[in-house]
Amino acid sequence: MTQPASPSAAAAPPDPAGRVPADPAETQREHAPTPFWTLVVGSVGVVYGDIGTSPLYAFREALGPARADGILLTEEVLGTTSLILWALLIIVTIKYVVILLRMDNNGEGGILSLMALARKALGGSRIVFILGLLGASLFYGDAIITPAISVLSAVEGIKLVTPVFEPYVLPITVAIIVALFLVQSRGTSKVAAFFGPVMVVWFLALGLAALPHILDNPGVFAAFNPWYALHYLLGHGTGALVALGAVFLAVTGAEALFADLGHFGRRPIQVAWLGLVAPCLTLNYLGQTALVLAKPETTDPFYQLVPEWGLIPMVILATLATVTASQAVITGAFSLSRQAIQLGLLPRLEIRHTSESHSGQIFLPQVNLLLMLGVVILAVLFRSSSALASAYGIAVTGTMLLTASMAYVVLWKAWKLSPIAAAAAIMPFIIVEFLFLLSNLLKVFEGGYVPLVLAGGLIVLMWTWVRGVSILLNKTRKTDVPLVELVAMLEKSPPHHVRGTAIFLTSDPEIAPAALLHNLKHNKVLHEKNVILTVQTVDTPRSAEADRVRIESIGPHFSKIVMKFGYMETPNIPRALTQLRKQGFKFDIMSTSFFLSRRSIRPAAQSGMPLWQDRIFITLAKNANDATDFFQIPTGRVVEVGTQVTV
Repeated sequence: MTQPASPSAAAAPPDPAGRVPADPAETQREHAPTPFWTLVVGSVGVVYGDIGTSPLYAFREALGPARADGILLTEEVLGTTSLILWALLIIVTIKYVVILLRMDNNGEGGILSLMALARKALGGSRIVFILGLLGASLFYGDAIITPAISVLSAVEGIKLVTPVFEPYVLPITVAIIVALFLVQSRGTSKVAAFFGPVMVVWFLALGLAALPHILDNPGVFAAFNPWYALHYLLGHGTGALVALGAVFLAVTGAEALFADLGHFGRRPIQVAWLGLVAPCLTLNYLGQTALVLAKPETTDPFYQLVPEWGLIPMVILATLATVTASQAVITGAFSLSRQAIQLGLLPRLEIRHTSESHSGQIFLPQVNLLLMLGVVILAVLFRSSSALASAYGIAVTGTMLLTASMAYVVLWKAWKLSPIAAAAAIMPFIIVEFLFLLSNLLKVFEGGYVPLVLAGGLIVLMWTWVRGVSILLNKTRKTDVPLVELVAMLEKSPPHHVRGTAIFLTSDPEIAPAALLHNLKHNKVLHEKNVILTVQTVDTPRSAEADRVRIESIGPHFSKIVMKFGYMETPNIPRALTQLRKQGFKFDIMSTSFFLSRRSIRPAAQSGMPLWQDRIFITLAKNANDATDFFQIPTGRVVEVGTQVTV
């Protein structure tokens, strides 16, 4: 697979639609910061929605292998609970909350952000690039499965009220899922403002519902003894691997926790976990343990924690909570998509900012629509949370393993630990997560193929995009004219000059833009001021203001400008140009024309890619977001020059 030669190159591939480099940026805005405790409550509602609803089904599914022989022993119940509690401690608390949240890339998290850190530390790496590509693809699989299983598991609670409601479980689930995706355009902050308090109530309800059962049997605290977990694993053979696959359901959501870092910041997320989420989850799992020990025949221990009068309120609260659970991976998918666009893995997509005070809160309409369709299809096909449980773990475990691998590189190269010390810090997580992956691979034919198929499809799309961009770049270079040579030629025999400023966008500042050549060929005129503008994406989330814009004169009528933006920013070219006034560049938007090249791409007989890949690439290019909107250029100041190219 063709890989960008450097982070900058990765960030700024030529636009196959032929207009401008796909390098986003956003202007730094100064607004009043969001209060700390507002961020804490918001993170409870968005970041911990996924992991917070695991008690609905994780303990129930994890007990399945122990029930297989019809005899449920106390050691088996305590062993199952011990596995869940230690998984929460090792993977979520230590790996993610304590270690990975400190591996932010200027405040941003997620596997692609970690990939950028690791590649920077290694000076560029093809292997790390591919690992990040695979991890991102698996995360999207998680983002489609999570809403389906979460909402289904909550709505299924109405069957306990009366079996009459059973036929309505799927229609209600689909209606809730569609409504959830429709409100995404309101923005993360508004969604969090509603879901945050709801999830605080949810976590308190988890703990309070479990307390009476724990008081009836305080012996359940023995589950904190790791001996029970080890005894279960060593004494159940392959059945222990099956159980691990279900135990892992208790920690799904940890990767979304890391991906959502840019939405709320490290400290609010850590305080929310240690102060509320972790204690309440622990109490609930202990309460379910006590209930099953007292009534081994219990089939749905979560809902039976509450008295009969509290069942309907708990179903309603669980439904609201599972909608929130979906929010965690949806916002994570938005963040991941923007990073993928900036790193050149996906075509330009529309990105809307939904918060004036927090730049990480964004909405991508196209991603939102595709996720909604995927979630609805999965819910209709699998029809129950138990059926979907088999499809759930592979995507998450795969992403976690890849994250741990890149974390090792960051510890070693960026944090300057010795290779042995870095391995000692990361290896326990890799071992645990590898065991979880093995256990989930046993469920490939029961539904585990779903995330693998989804990830495979996304890898093909991303690889096609990267490869197509590379082929297109190589083809256009055959007819390229060095900018310095063109400027020298125009100075010797100047064409007619017209008043005003012309800005030509290009991905390579050393080559004359196609729009400039076509303007000279067909209009036979040149503006008084001509600017060759290149937008680059650096390997940090945000570019420093001092490095944002650089200008260089290359003749009486020509200048080169390079703008740099971080991969978490969205560009505003006119606003960035105003910074050049300090460097003596006079910029008046009303007397400036922006020239963009619009390329019409057609498949070639021999392109370097199979015909089916050519067609995928052309489709992606046609659906890329319009450069004028993406770079926030006034539509009335844009001139598009069309060319045709085969790929």
